Amino acid sequence: MSKLRTLLFNGWAAGAEIWENTSFQRDWTFSYIEQLDGLPNKVMEESSDVLLVGFSMGGSNVLKALLDWPDKVRAAVFVSASVRMMEERSEIAQGATRGEVIWRGLGERRFAALRFGTQCVYKNDPSELFSNENLERGLDFLRATDLRERLEAFSADPRSRKIPMAIISSERDGIVSPDNAAFLKKVFPQAYVFTVPGNEHTLSVTVPEIIDAAVAEVKKLAL
Repeated sequence: MSKLRTLLFNGWAAGAEIWENTSFQRDWTFSYIEQLDGLPNKVMEESSDVLLVGFSMGGSNVLKALLDWPDKVRAAVFVSASVRMMEERSEIAQGATRGEVIWRGLGERRFAALRFGTQCVYKNDPSELFSNENLERGLDFLRATDLRERLEAFSADPRSRKIPMAIISSERDGIVSPDNAAFLKKVFPQAYVFTVPGNEHTLSVTVPEIIDAAVAEVKKLAL
């Protein structure tokens, strides 16, 4: 095995500074815009052995990289990672207004509130991270992404069980529902699970030591 390369996939509207309290070494931090533009694909094509760390939307793209290059991924850490962002309800009977929730996530009203709140906070920030165009591109990605079917199929692949993984999530995350972590544990039973009390989403800020420990553990198992 060549030198293990650590690639960090950041979340939507998240700057690199949210990782300042972590100490794990990384070779690349991809912004959400770079992810939308396909830069990680180019890096993955040129890499051989990688450890992937993904936060929120970045977790979705780490999962996609894992599905696309299973023979290159030696370990993975999912931090508040999204398999599916949006709520899903069952079919409803005629005359009913809402079906039974079968996947907890953001409804359209909360999704719109997330957009509005972010735009209010960053409306005077010149960074391309917070331009309306890029924020909308990221939201379109979040609304459309649903990796459950591909991940369930991959879980039957023996290679999926050999990759050391860690899942880190809040017990009541207000952005990415706990259903995401539960689903990841179902398809990757070998994964270590760290459940953080409360409803915080940006765990790299609040529990950086857990993320550092998780990265160190899966890296040790991968080498």
